[in-house]
Amino acid sequence: MARKSQKINFETSIAALEELVEKMESGEFSLEQSLKQFENGISLARACQQALREAEQKVLQLTKDGDGEETLTPFTATDDD
Repeated sequence: MARKSQKINFETSIAALEELVEKMESGEFSLEQSLKQFENGISLARACQQALREAEQKVLQLTKDGDGEETLTPFTATDDD
């Protein structure tokens, strides 16, 4: 599958997953189509989970102090976001 080797865009994948869920909930698909779309949705969800894990690893790397110790501090959003 060439799709797995490509970098995914998290926001695009989430939007595609939300759209897929809406269509499935509306009953737009036949049973066979629903199963195919469900597989697609699972693939999108797994790709998003992987992207989140990778982002978490980057955050952990960035928060290591000079001794190599990980210092986890809660994220606080600012009003600028």
